[in-house]
Amino acid sequence: MAAPVHTLHYGQTRIEWCFRVDARLKRHYVTVERGAPVLLRGPRVGLEEQEALVRQRARWIREKQAQVAQPQESGHVVTGSRLRYSGRTYFVDVRHAPELAVARLTFTASRFVLECPTGRSMAPQLLAPLLEDFYRQRALSKLLLRVRHWERQTGLQATLARIRTFQSRWASCNTHNVLEFHPRVMELAASVQDYVIVHELCHTVEKNHTKAFWALVARHMPLWQQHHAVLEQAAFGDAV
Repeated sequence: MAAPVHTLHYGQTRIEWCFRVDARLKRHYVTVERGAPVLLRGPRVGLEEQEALVRQRARWIREKQAQVAQPQESGHVVTGSRLRYSGRTYFVDVRHAPELAVARLTFTASRFVLECPTGRSMAPQLLAPLLEDFYRQRALSKLLLRVRHWERQTGLQATLARIRTFQSRWASCNTHNVLEFHPRVMELAASVQDYVIVHELCHTVEKNHTKAFWALVARHMPLWQQHHAVLEQAAFGDAV
């Protein structure tokens, strides 16, 4: 069921908002998107407190609504665009930062922040290396820990696990049982990331996609087929 939409007035501006409970968050976050009510997310609160939270951010909301309402340059990333991470798409807040020598991409609990020295938009091909570097850092800090976890769970051991950019594949296991993962594995949901890891660990024993290989995968991950289907549908093209 869709969340109810509420309204308040801030000067001459009419602000519509809806509320989504997210118990994982410790504070409340506001998201502004083109053609949609303002989204308030966070711990459960009553309507009166929701309105107070939205009103506190009303000036910021009005500014962001004006930004996202501007005509978009074809294909450019602007405030309100979405980027993928860990199986979800997250709101992008593009900020003009003329004091920076190069653009900077950071991630908070609920959104990407893109600080751009040249303006309030960026071409996808310019954003791509920033996004891949974000994925790389997350893979180094999170994905490699999951490899160690699945080594313990399965008893399968890799000689080494590392992050590497491929032309058109998510991961590999070479003849020396070195596992390599594309940074963009971090786009995928955590369960699919785990499947990629288990898949490559099974290649330390069975190098080819034989019946024995798939039987080994099924032994360690009985629901592998649904994760494999998601992986097949995942676009491995432009990063944005």
